[in-house]
Amino acid sequence: MLNLISAVAVSLPLLALPLATDADTANFDWGGRPPPDKIVIDVVTVNGSGCPQNTAAVAVSPDNTAFTVTYSQFMAQVGGNSNPTDIRKNCQLNLRVHVPQGFTYAIAQADYRGFAHLERGATGLERANYYFQGNSPTSFRNHNFSGPMDDDWQATDTTDVAALVYKPCGEERNFNINTELRVGLGSSSASKVSFIAMDSTDGAINTTYHFAWKTCP
Repeated sequence: MLNLISAVAVSLPLLALPLATDADTANFDWGGRPPPDKIVIDVVTVNGSGCPQNTAAVAVSPDNTAFTVTYSQFMAQVGGNSNPTDIRKNCQLNLRVHVPQGFTYAIAQADYRGFAHLERGATGLERANYYFQGNSPTSFRNHNFSGPMDDDWQATDTTDVAALVYKPCGEERNFNINTELRVGLGSSSASKVSFIAMDSTDGAINTTYHFAWKTCP
């Protein structure tokens, strides 16, 4: 599964919503509408080589239906004068999402985007997973890129309806999103730099990030 969070909640984490069955629609709002009351998102921690202190920011839209994570140093590179540790960068967000009493959520879909310059023969990778505190992490979803490439990139993670993971009703559990970028030299020249960068991750209930809502007993 995978992926996304919030707008009215926020995480990241992600899943595209296929058509629901009658049983599904009994408790879910597939229209993507959040609960009527305000959703509050607290950023507990931001850690990782791809998001050093003060280089990542999380902003929630005024109507609580979207969130944006903006990075200023999330880039993996290889070749040229790159350091050996530059080939892999990661960022983990720990978010506390407060939803109105009587509701819980799962993540439906997450979109990632950025820019990549890959020399012929070089490779790039974006991968991400997510999980609620106390649960096992979802498997990573990998998106591979190959050189030659000098362009924007976008990757989308989706999850089947049967694989949706909901925050347990009545429990406060932080939501973790782990994103990683890698680049490989491959058969490209070691003297030439290749890189993959994540400019920002945007989410919106009706565009990038989709939530499945469920009423609690």
